[in-house]
Amino acid sequence: MGQWEFWIDRGGTFTDVVARGPDGRVQTRKLLSDNPERYPDAAVQGIRECLGLTPGQPLPDGAIVAVKMGTTVATNALLERKGTAVLLLMTQGFGDLLRIGTQARPKLFDLHIRRPDLLYAELAEVPGRLDADGGEVAPLDEGAARAALGAAFSRGIRSVAVAFLHGHVNGGHEARVAAIAVEVGFTQVSVSHRVSRLAKLVARGDTTVVDAYLSPILRRYVRQVEVALDMGRATGRLLFMQSNGGLTAADRFMGKDAILSGPAGGIVGMVRTGEAAGFARLIGFDMGGTSTDVSHYAGSFERSFETEVAGVRMRAPMMDIHTVAAGGGSICTFRDGRFQVGPESAGANPGPVSYRRGGPLTITDCNVMLGRLNAAHFPTVFGPGGNLPLDAEVVRAAFVQLGAQVAAATGQAVMTPEALAEGFLRIAVDNMANAIKVISVQRGHDVTGYTLQCFGGAGGQHACAVADALGMGRVFLHPYAGVLSAYGMGLAETRALREVQFDHPLDAEAGATVNALLAEAAAELQAQGITDVTTAAQAHLRYDGSHQALPVDFGTPDTMRAAFEASHQARFGFVAPERGILYEMLVAEAVGGGVTADAVPIATGDAVAAAVLPVWFDGAECACPLYDRPTLGAGAVLAGPAVIREATGTVVVEPGWTARVDATGNLILERHAPMARLAAAGTQADPVLLEVMGNLFMSIADQMGATLANTAWSVNIKERLDFSCAIFDAAGDLVANAPHVPVHLGSMSHAVKTVIAAVGAGARDGDAWMLNSPYNGGTHLPDVTVITPVFVGGAVAFWLGSRGHHADIGGRTPGSGPPDSRTIEEEGVVIDLFPLVVGGRLREAETRALLGSGRWPCRSPEQNMADLKAQIAANETGRRELLRVVAIHGAEVVAAYMGHVQR
Repeated sequence: MGQWEFWIDRGGTFTDVVARGPDGRVQTRKLLSDNPERYPDAAVQGIRECLGLTPGQPLPDGAIVAVKMGTTVATNALLERKGTAVLLLMTQGFGDLLRIGTQARPKLFDLHIRRPDLLYAELAEVPGRLDADGGEVAPLDEGAARAALGAAFSRGIRSVAVAFLHGHVNGGHEARVAAIAVEVGFTQVSVSHRVSRLAKLVARGDTTVVDAYLSPILRRYVRQVEVALDMGRATGRLLFMQSNGGLTAADRFMGKDAILSGPAGGIVGMVRTGEAAGFARLIGFDMGGTSTDVSHYAGSFERSFETEVAGVRMRAPMMDIHTVAAGGGSICTFRDGRFQVGPESAGANPGPVSYRRGGPLTITDCNVMLGRLNAAHFPTVFGPGGNLPLDAEVVRAAFVQLGAQVAAATGQAVMTPEALAEGFLRIAVDNMANAIKVISVQRGHDVTGYTLQCFGGAGGQHACAVADALGMGRVFLHPYAGVLSAYGMGLAETRALREVQFDHPLDAEAGATVNALLAEAAAELQAQGITDVTTAAQAHLRYDGSHQALPVDFGTPDTMRAAFEASHQARFGFVAPERGILYEMLVAEAVGGGVTADAVPIATGDAVAAAVLPVWFDGAECACPLYDRPTLGAGAVLAGPAVIREATGTVVVEPGWTARVDATGNLILERHAPMARLAAAGTQADPVLLEVMGNLFMSIADQMGATLANTAWSVNIKERLDFSCAIFDAAGDLVANAPHVPVHLGSMSHAVKTVIAAVGAGARDGDAWMLNSPYNGGTHLPDVTVITPVFVGGAVAFWLGSRGHHADIGGRTPGSGPPDSRTIEEEGVVIDLFPLVVGGRLREAETRALLGSGRWPCRSPEQNMADLKAQIAANETGRRELLRVVAIHGAEVVAAYMGHVQR
């Protein structure tokens, strides 16, 4: 049979298989990931189908040269808390640290807070202590460690995680405990200085526990695949995608590196195919059945070294991917008077209503209801036997029932099934657009100059709508867009990353450390038989006192300083030359073993519609041509509305958009007509637009808070998250706030109205005021509020407020209130109303003098000014986004719905 290569993405709903045969031709398969009636493992089943094997027929000798795979096995085990029982060993006195976690309050307004379940089953503290430089303060008590390990082993635990204080600086104590664990008989031993050589014991400890929790599960799955593929006889190599975007040999695949295994392949596929088509700046939009992953690319892979997944903090390199619970299987409901999409998903089993397994209404069903997915032109792979078409009739019945429920709850006229479906789609689209803003606009990138690269099985159905929501005018879809994550597995290189904490000033000597890391990373690839190894290094730099480090290419101090300042200016809107620049960590990467994508066969001739379908757009049915993508030749141009069908997905070309096929078979969608403005709202709020606008305002306040936390100096702000951001209307009434600190928000509207009463019509674009007086809407004196007007059409349309807890800005004693104070002035500096920024100019000298007027300067003027600049930057982020929303939706619509959101 010759030798085949298989590239596989085992997702939560679908498993995608791309096979390259001995003749170089590519074929694809898309299977339900969970279909126990038909097969035990979707990845292996896809390989067998491509090879044309019958059930029970063995794989031929030497049939497969390599299998490259991404899997959600580890992710699912983490989400469902179905990993291995783990014993956690920590430094004496720090046993509760992972339970306590950080000051983050992700669900502040929930009435019943449930902490995520801890991953470790048992905990033991071990005497022994290192200082911050790695010196031994107290010797390791090996007897105590052995006793704890023996007790856990006797209870059946075979996996241990060891995370000691300052273990990333000196791993001696951890290494000795690991050796004892092996002697006792533990089969999985994870130690923090090998798992993550970075500071922050909470995240490093969590990462170590995750590795111990997931690695045994992963090993079992890898072994299962190896047996099914008959490694050594039928299959040559088995490689797995890591969260950092590189492949690694199956025996080196670790639990901590498997969390984003599948989505990382999508990023690689996006970048390789996008650059080949001439697009250098990309927004990735990977919409699958369970969720949507979004990413940003502007010349280099972006990675995060501190991520939270399923309530667990991870301190390991991962592709910077933001996930939102809005996939094709996201459940559509009407709850609490609101249309809601997700976060729950129908998954692969039972799946959407239309899948004939008794599932709930989902986004996929919305597309079926609107005719964009047509049962007569869709694969017949549904029902218990996997041989039935989509069921459109049961979808209509479900929407009719939901319409009656909505009418009964709201007292409004019954909405048609089509109107309901369009409403849910709109909410889902805006949720996905808001997710894209988190990885782009929130970081200072103007997405209107980017290309939206859509992929995933459901991406093409919503590409135009998402682009419209972001003001983007171009969408790119590769011929294998429906299985691009799997295709990316084949295009990926093998990678090894090494990172180390390096807390030194920028002018410190770092070359020796970098060279050692580069040699270590290169040696890992060479051990896997890769000879074409290239290496590169990065430095992650931050301002002294700041929380947010930014990556730059490693070089001379001068070149790194210039690159850092340019990056900081782009992301946060300012630089601070008076503050020193520090290293936070050094990263080395070795890359090799990549392959080149084969040319995709392209048809010739003009586009000819295969059928004409009734499809709904913007509240009306139209006759929409259906095209088969394999028949579209290079140069073909289609004007929307149109539906383009392919083996692994469906592309919807909406009205106002044009689709063309380039010389290599890529589909380029471009908006050729301006977007239609929405009509202004009346006294009756459209429940769909109400949800959209509410989500938009919340998203803006969230972005303000992220900017504030990332640029502040104060630990109170950047780690304890003691701040709040909110949006107010022209009269100073609260419209929306992020889930920050409730006590800040109750009186902030009064603070805004104080500014309005004092300034009146004298406010100018570029002004900002500062206050903290409890008589004028303040809380207590350390809580300083910065208030900024936002102008639309020459008039103030919004006000933005950000309130941050500045540790102490003056007073007789440290803290916010000496107990023997007789006047409020004795408690600290009282700011009734101070013009902080006038016409775009920060009154820095005057502000320093004001903040330094107290008698107890606990913090330096530089620290106080840094925090105030962070609040100004947060308000500027909100101003930009509010003006973008007005530009897209129209001032009248936004103003009308501000009132509805308030109510």
